[in-house]
Amino acid sequence: MNVDCGCISNMDNTTEGKWDSLPVKLNDGITQTLNELGFTHMTPVQSACIPLFMRNKDVAAEAVTGSGKTLAFVIPIIEILIKREDKLKKMQVGALIVTPTRELALQISEVMGQFLQKFPQFRQILLIGGSNPIEDVEKFKEQGANILIATPGRLEDMFRRKADGLDLALSVKFLEVLVLDEADRLLDMGFEASLNVILGYLPKQRRTGLFSATQTQELEKLVRAGLRNPVRITVKEKGVAASCTQKTPARLCNYYTICRAEDKFNSLVAFLRQHKHEKQLVFFSTCACVEYFGRALEALIKSVTIHCIHGKMTHKRNKIFSEFRSLKSGILVCTDVMARGIDIPEVHWVLQYDPPSCASAFVHRCGRTARIGNQGNAMVFLLPMEESYVTFLSINQKCPLEQMAPVSDVVDVLPKVKALALADRAMFDRGMRAFVSTVQAYAKHECSLIFRVKDLDFVALARGFALLRMPRMPELKGKNFPDFIETTIDTDNIRYKDKQREKLRQKLLIELKEKREERAAAPKRHNDKNKAWSKQKNRKDRRRKTAAKRNRDEGSEMDDEDMKELLKDTRLLKRLKKGQISEEDFEKQVTAGPKSQRKTAACPSEDPPSSAREDE
Repeated sequence: MNVDCGCISNMDNTTEGKWDSLPVKLNDGITQTLNELGFTHMTPVQSACIPLFMRNKDVAAEAVTGSGKTLAFVIPIIEILIKREDKLKKMQVGALIVTPTRELALQISEVMGQFLQKFPQFRQILLIGGSNPIEDVEKFKEQGANILIATPGRLEDMFRRKADGLDLALSVKFLEVLVLDEADRLLDMGFEASLNVILGYLPKQRRTGLFSATQTQELEKLVRAGLRNPVRITVKEKGVAASCTQKTPARLCNYYTICRAEDKFNSLVAFLRQHKHEKQLVFFSTCACVEYFGRALEALIKSVTIHCIHGKMTHKRNKIFSEFRSLKSGILVCTDVMARGIDIPEVHWVLQYDPPSCASAFVHRCGRTARIGNQGNAMVFLLPMEESYVTFLSINQKCPLEQMAPVSDVVDVLPKVKALALADRAMFDRGMRAFVSTVQAYAKHECSLIFRVKDLDFVALARGFALLRMPRMPELKGKNFPDFIETTIDTDNIRYKDKQREKLRQKLLIELKEKREERAAAPKRHNDKNKAWSKQKNRKDRRRKTAAKRNRDEGSEMDDEDMKELLKDTRLLKRLKKGQISEEDFEKQVTAGPKSQRKTAACPSEDPPSSAREDE
């Protein structure tokens, strides 16, 4: 069953009516919370999912990003738990929400917490990475939980903590509802094995909801494995044919701009300076680029709060995410860890410095703005050779883009970035890693017909990264770059600002020098490649004989020479049978070799080998 819901593009009409128009009456506490939060009307995905969930149906919902999917499962979960005949005890989990990233888990927990203020009988717990798992175990044992919000890795780990006194497998035996949020992303990020382990602990009799912005073949397998006769809900833009459904929010203005590799960062800085008083997300393709360009932006754009988030961060991510959400204006430099399902209030611009390696991620990045009917803007920076990506997105992702004129009042800030690298080796290292990671990401791009490493102008790219010298990497091996002007300063002499780190580096340099001197003083090992061919051949012969001896020692019945002789005799016998040689020729050739002579003399009446008889 498909439920296609219309989504109208202006803010006053992104709704399917008021909450009291639902066919099932909501609890007064839920209605009160909705009013307090300012949610006076439902979105299409909410009006479709909530009644089905509350009627014991499994749901597989696909809706554009920013369509209000979180409330579509938070409200039914609370309603279902309220109506349970047997009230949940402290350690009994009635609802489980699994989501791919800790930021999204935090966001869902925050929404759930706002509703649970009216229902103090229920407790929720958040199980995500970046914290000590033992602390999570102790918290669960002490406080208990009826609603569990988790990322797959940490949740799988918790199921295996029985030795620490936590029997989570027993707690989830009372599960009523399982929700997999951003389910397609769960599979994209390689959580399939963890999900299979988690599903193995859960009771089969439950309600299950899968919520995603896109449907994939992998997701379809999960639907078949985890849902019983699910109702499929697809929320589409009203008046748009199913075959050409636009996947981005209706009130999103989506732009692209063309600039050369050496001008790209300058253009980004100029744009951000011109929009200082707005809230902006800047997406890069790799963690190394976030680290490098994020630090550069902090130094170049004054009087603006700049935060950085990427997947390799551990403890700081949760705090940074919460801080940025609360800002009225600021810049968040990030990777695709922030691309899915994250709801950051009042984002004015989403800037994509690098096109993502996966085309679907482009749509999800854009969806961080223009949420729940609000106006928003997005722009991607493209190199001249990448302009055909615009046509690709229009066809492949149903995502039309409008060209924006080049950014005005661009100032060359790259010399300042070079000065930062010369002043601190940490910045120099970040720049080299960022460049290498960008080239590697380019090589792995899903749209390989457009994004080809062989088309990259490495010199222009290195200038755009404000590199002091070209890095050593396989893609650049054997290439000369006469147009790239390296710094005259020996980069080995650039010191870390952090004194402890520099002290450690100097110590390592001394150790490395000593090892080189030891190797130089040690007698040189003979290299076969420099030996005469005849001596190399002798060594190979010795190895072959050693291998043959080992085979005999291990129970082999004949050596290589015997095997060759046997095959030769077999071939001769075949030729004799076919009349290709005479009996006289056969006898001569069989008795030609020394081994054959010995065999013939010892066994004149011996039958042909059994293998020869089988060949006959």
